[in-house]
Amino acid sequence: MVRDPKTEAALALHRFGLGPRLGSIAAIAADPRGALLSELDRPGIGRITDSDLLSSSEAARAAFDFRQERKAQRLANQELERQRQANASAPSTSSAAAMANAAPDGKDNTMDAKAASAAAQPQKPNVGPGIPQQIFLEEAKARINAALGADLGFVDRLVWFWSNHFCISADKGGGVRALAGAYERETIRPHVLGHFGDMLLAVESHPAMLLYLDNARSIGPNSIAGINQHKGLNENLAREILELHTLGVRTVYTQEDVTNFAKVITGWTMVPFKQDAAHGGEFMFNPRLHEPGPQTVVGKPYPDLGLEQGRAVLADLARHPATAQHVAGKLARYFVADQPPQTLVDRLAKSFLDTNGDLKELARTLLTAPEAWTAARTKLKPPGEWIVAALRATGVTPPDIRPVIQAHNMLGAPLWRPPAPKGFSADSADWIDGLSERLDVANELARRVASLVDPQGVVDIALGPLASAETRQAIARAESRPQALALLLMASEFQRS
Repeated sequence: MVRDPKTEAALALHRFGLGPRLGSIAAIAADPRGALLSELDRPGIGRITDSDLLSSSEAARAAFDFRQERKAQRLANQELERQRQANASAPSTSSAAAMANAAPDGKDNTMDAKAASAAAQPQKPNVGPGIPQQIFLEEAKARINAALGADLGFVDRLVWFWSNHFCISADKGGGVRALAGAYERETIRPHVLGHFGDMLLAVESHPAMLLYLDNARSIGPNSIAGINQHKGLNENLAREILELHTLGVRTVYTQEDVTNFAKVITGWTMVPFKQDAAHGGEFMFNPRLHEPGPQTVVGKPYPDLGLEQGRAVLADLARHPATAQHVAGKLARYFVADQPPQTLVDRLAKSFLDTNGDLKELARTLLTAPEAWTAARTKLKPPGEWIVAALRATGVTPPDIRPVIQAHNMLGAPLWRPPAPKGFSADSADWIDGLSERLDVANELARRVASLVDPQGVVDIALGPLASAETRQAIARAESRPQALALLLMASEFQRS
């Protein structure tokens, strides 16, 4: 089926980008595919350069210092409370109290005593957001602003795909909340158009991942630390690397491979904060935790080379045909259809293998595949993509990121807080029950911006020729501008990619 240029442009922005904004449909109508492809060659595309944002190690140290200060304040308050209770239970007489309140000049010091008593009361904690939450909000604002400022948003969509593929959760303890944004900036964005193997190594050795999947405390049973401390192995990270990050569920690995791989990556941990204040929270390989000896993973033996043993396993996993199929299937489902054509999946898997996991070439293959453009628009946008598309369509850049975060929460997709290591679902069926909550978000956004935008104009900005006659008629007959905008944001043409 041959589409007119503007229809093809609108499809390109909804399916592969982050949704149209003012003038973008017309801007790429001459060559929609070429516009998307050219985005891949822009220098620095996908990066966030903001000197005010902390590195992961800086954020980790700030979060650690904050927790230590909170702990010290809690202990001090407990001691003050203990002293207060002890003083309250001590016997006293009115004459003793009078003597205590009498100054050498004979004046009554009752008010001074009350002031001293008030100073001795436990201090209330600061009610404002703590340091980890402040860091989280700053990173969230940088991420959303990057999406709103993108011309097309294809590379940002790729960042979001890989960030969800290699997800961590800010709900995990140990300071992961403060690391969530830096993790995405340091492991996903620099490699989003590089090689899969490089991204894989960056992800699995990042402190946020090591904390999230408990590898920072995994100890080889026969290592020096394991023998001395009688502590053992944690298989979480090894299992998720094989099952979710590379080979895919129930493919070519066994439980023995999981256990052996977990031994391989023992010692992948972090510099302790209390031992090194300047480098605490950075990645380190600790040989005292590493399980000694060779290991066999997915049929291949790996000699004990310390850190290099783990690097070698990851490099082979990155090149495995099962990894190619797993990644290709997920990429096609995310961008094109819940049940993508097998020819598209095979085309992507072949590109992955032929180029040794070159992710720019993989993106090119997706954009040039006929199946990626001819699939029907039946796929429901996940909440994050829909929220950003709504903001882009209305031209809104929120000065306060918290309402945007709250919208993510309402729609069941809290930012950087997936429910499990497999990340958020890309299947429409898993989001369809949240349409009533989307209506609440659409109504609130429409109420805020209705005085600033013309609903009829937003239809052309956001949908152009994709808007059906029925949708245009419903918007034209709306009783108010807010209602018209909400109808647009809830229209099937706007919800689908």
